[in-house]
Parts: sequence; structure tokens; C-alpha cells
Amino acid sequence: MKLLFILDTVEFPLAPTPALARRAAGLLAQRGHTVHLLELWDGRTPPPAEPGCESHLLAFGDERRMNEALEFGRAGGTPVPLRLARLAAKPDAALAAVRQIALKRPRRLAAARSAIERLDAAEGFDAAVAVAAPYAGSFALAEAAVACTKIDCQMDPYAANASYSAPGAWDRERQLADAMDKLLVAPAMARYYAPGAPLADFAGRMQVLDFPSLVPPAPAAAAVKSEAGRRRCVFVGSLYPALRTPHYALELFRALNDPGWELVFVGGGWDNYPADLPESCRAVLGERLVITGPLPREKAEGYLAGADVLLSLGNDLDNQVPSKLFEYFAAGKPVLHLAKRADDPCLSYFDRWPLALCLFESEGTGADVTARLGRFLADEGGRTLPFAEAERLFAENTPAHAADVLEAACAGAQ
Repeated sequence: MKLLFILDTVEFPLAPTPALARRAAGLLAQRGHTVHLLELWDGRTPPPAEPGCESHLLAFGDERRMNEALEFGRAGGTPVPLRLARLAAKPDAALAAVRQIALKRPRRLAAARSAIERLDAAEGFDAAVAVAAPYAGSFALAEAAVACTKIDCQMDPYAANASYSAPGAWDRERQLADAMDKLLVAPAMARYYAPGAPLADFAGRMQVLDFPSLVPPAPAAAAVKSEAGRRRCVFVGSLYPALRTPHYALELFRALNDPGWELVFVGGGWDNYPADLPESCRAVLGERLVITGPLPREKAEGYLAGADVLLSLGNDLDNQVPSKLFEYFAAGKPVLHLAKRADDPCLSYFDRWPLALCLFESEGTGADVTARLGRFLADEGGRTLPFAEAERLFAENTPAHAADVLEAACAGAQ
């Protein structure tokens, strides 16, 4: 088959979803299909080439500059008048803002639609696959005048996304679904197609595709270990106010106060909290609390490689699973998961991982909880499982499985 994938990294050049889709596309190319990648990118960080696939780059530096000037519309930060002044100083960014915010027709949508039509006219694709989020490529494919099979692969929700206010919400998502021949959605999003749910009319087009995030770990980075010889429980990732927070982990390890363990946070997001947030924990743990701040990827991987237990912080969402989860499983290490809610969608994955302990924030930090944590650290800390075992436990989360599902969908299989 001749296949087109539409990938979008304008807002987040290193986002995991496009990278996962590239891997699956590369596997389809290895199976003998002709695969083209239409890459919507930020004009500064070129997307990596995928062996066997032909890439077509469409840059949107104007939208990147708009996002930078407006700080992605985040609350707090620079006062709005100063953001607008920065925007006005960049004419192309200001025009991008008018198109996107006032007219609700971002340049990305029109340019991507034209590119899809142009490429299809030249190549005659059998199927085109838009990968979301972001959803610009999905809406561009929906509007494109092409005869090929249209498939939307949704790893994050649109109307039900708690991270932003989706323009048009469910009405627009229904229009999107109506334009697609097939809808591949993450497991936590299947409920929106149940009887009585907003997308129930399109249940016949929907198929669940779990996150194809489980890949062999990169060649081992130089492991970063405790200089004092203590064991380490390590979180690698970003923190977000209300969504993914460090408070419970700090409270737990302060209550545990095990002299043989360090609590390590690798990554950014601490600037979203009061500067003294970790201090009550540091008053007890001292140098056993380590906060590195943002690090280059290679250095962060070194902390992950050196961890005796990995720390997973549950999101305050019931419909999104962090891709970090599968990076942890691929590493084969024990994982301590701290859940904010009983319907945390990560829990079903931890039920399958033999080296896991899940604690809920609602349980607090009493003696029974710290005793369970202490036993887990003592019994499981430092253990590892081979990648082959993770692959067996999470076969539906491999790029090969995603390639199977995509191949069948592109061929029109039910």
C-alpha cells in the first residue's frame, strides 16, 4: 500500500506521540509498504528522519513564535499586556494569533490540508493517517479532498481534554469523526463511544489502539548513583500544578525517613510551586532529598539507569496515560506509583507489573502506609526484569502491535 502519516510537533518538538507513530510507520515500510510522512514542525527543531520513509517538512515558525510570545496561554507568568507587546513586535506571530484566536482558522490547518491534497494527487495514497494530539493534522485530513481511506489515530482526547479548552468541543469532534473512515483511540477514550456517550454514533468506526510506547531501552547511560552509597527512588519527568504534583511523595518519604534511601526528582516544573515547598521534607531528609531541575536527556537517562526504584506520579485525569510509564517498564525496574484518584487509568497497567506498589494520596502517610512502603523498598529495591518480560506483559503496547492494527485499518479490515 501507499500510506501517508500526518505528524505534528509544532508545540512540542520532542513529544512522544509523533515519535511512536514514526516507529510504527518505519515498521510498515519494512513490511514493503510505501510510507510518506508529512511533518508539521516548529521551524527550529527538525523532526528526525525515519529509515524507509519519505519525509515532507512543513514549517510553522510563525505559530511557534506566537506560542512563545503568549507563553502558550498559561495562567500566571508574564502579565498579559507584556505578552501582547511581545506578540506585536513579531508581525508573523501576530498574524498567526489573529488566524488562530480570532478567526479560528490557523494557518497550519489550511497549509496542512493543501499539502495532503498535493501529495495525494502526486502519489495516490491508499490511506492517510493523522496522529493526534495535536489535532491540526486530524482536522486538515478531515477537510482534505482526497479519495483515500482516512484514519484518525488519537492517543490523547480532544473535547474531553482537561489540559485545554478544545474549540467547538464535542460538536467539532463529531464533525471530525464523521469525516473519518476509521478511528483508532487510546483505551481510556473508548467510553466516549458507548451508548449514550457523545460519540456513540461513530462506535462502528472506532477501534482501541493502546499506546505503542514500549520500546527497548536506549543503550545504558552512565548510571548516576548516590555518592553516599544509599539507594535511590527516582522520579524522571515534569511537574504540573494540580495535574502531576510532588506533595504526596515528599510527605511519604519525610514520614518514612529511611536513612538508607534518597528521594530524587529529575526534571522541571518546580517553578510552578512556592520555593519553600520541599523544605519541610528537606528538614528531615537533608541531603537525602535531591532535586536536580531540568537536565539534558542523556543525563536524565543516567539517573533513571541508576535508580533502585522508579517513582511514578499519577495525573489527576481519568483519560490520559503518561508515556513515561512504559519507559519505566522497559527499564525493568520496580515502580512506586502514587495515585491521585481511584479511576487512575494507569492502575490497570500496574496490576500487570510484578514489581509495583500503588499508594493513593487519600491513604495519607500513617504507620501502615509507611510500613508497606518500607517493605516494598526493602524487598524489591534493585530488582530488575528483562525487557523480554515487559514485552510479554505488554504485547499490545509495542510498535509491532500498532503496526499490525494500522496495517489492517489501512487495508480496510474490520
